[in-house]
Amino acid sequence: MAVVSRGFQVFVKPAGAACDLACGYCYYLGKEAAGGRDGAPARMPSDLLGSYIAQHIAASPDEIVRFSWHGGEPTVLGLEYFREIVAIERRLCPPGRAVANGLQTNGTRLDEEWGRFLAAEGFSVGLSLDGPREVHDRYRRARDGRPSFDDAMRGWDVLRRHRVPADVLCVVGAHNAGRALEVYRFFRGIGASYLTFLPLVERRPEAPGGVSPETVAPEAWGEFLCAVFDEWVERDIGRLKVQIFEEAARTAFGQEHSLCVFRPVCGDVPVVERNGDFYSCDHFVDETHRLGNILAVPLAELIDNPAQRAFGRAKLETLPRACRACEVLAMCNGECPKNRFALAPDGEPGLNYLCAGYKRFFRHVGPFVEAVGAAWRGGGAGPIS
Repeated sequence: MAVVSRGFQVFVKPAGAACDLACGYCYYLGKEAAGGRDGAPARMPSDLLGSYIAQHIAASPDEIVRFSWHGGEPTVLGLEYFREIVAIERRLCPPGRAVANGLQTNGTRLDEEWGRFLAAEGFSVGLSLDGPREVHDRYRRARDGRPSFDDAMRGWDVLRRHRVPADVLCVVGAHNAGRALEVYRFFRGIGASYLTFLPLVERRPEAPGGVSPETVAPEAWGEFLCAVFDEWVERDIGRLKVQIFEEAARTAFGQEHSLCVFRPVCGDVPVVERNGDFYSCDHFVDETHRLGNILAVPLAELIDNPAQRAFGRAKLETLPRACRACEVLAMCNGECPKNRFALAPDGEPGLNYLCAGYKRFFRHVGPFVEAVGAAWRGGGAGPIS
């Protein structure tokens, strides 16, 4: 079987869009039909699961083969399903290589047994939290309307007790953008060591401004990031990492961005749904971007498919002139294509809706990034150590 020509990450969704929560801003709740064609079961069956794992291992060019289990909510499948996943990986992983698993979860189903398993099997976990109780429960509720904060925090405590490496993913929308320091200090207070802030952008062409009321305003997004950055610089360098700060600092070392939204070209984080259907991206799970099924076309061929390559190149090729001349282009690269529906100052389409916020933030951190780069070039540790 062919090996993919570059590193890749697959968001595999063995339960599809199934979830025990109904978060008010979830972009995947409406994807129940994805992966459900031709009467496909609600979960990825064992034979398909084994085929996917085998293809993923064979396609990976890296010594460590990384799996990313996503949803929906993957823990609705139960712990025994994940024991089966690990058993298949052990059976199929060849000598000299290793497997690393990542799990994205809302944390509400995590208990002591889950904690022991995740720790023993070396899983890393991304846990979704939006901040303290009032903020988190605004949109992150169960299907019957019950708040989820207590259950999510119980899951967080399980991960901490069992020393499972855990990142916090926080959605930033209109509900919490104006509470930057409160949100950030909450995360610091619960012992978070790595934070990812995800801007909420829901496009609604018929609405004022073309977005939902829950969407974060561009200026508010920039101010949120700047406020958190200033607090982080003053108190938390070296003990708490923030993904977007790490991404900005990579430019100081001439490194490629690790996050797809900031790379010049994307397309190397596709989706495999529960029936084996392959989609170009987690935000483009639709018929236009369904390129095949891994039971008919090997995973490696789908990742290197010309249509998938074209999807990734389109991010760069459709970048507006205003972006190409922007002083923070190297940090931003137009961000995610799903958010590029605004007009540039010259009227050209394709500007990122969040442009003003990103520009505000990347300009703000520019002197810090320059200092990091100067220290590194001079052989010093620099301010980020």
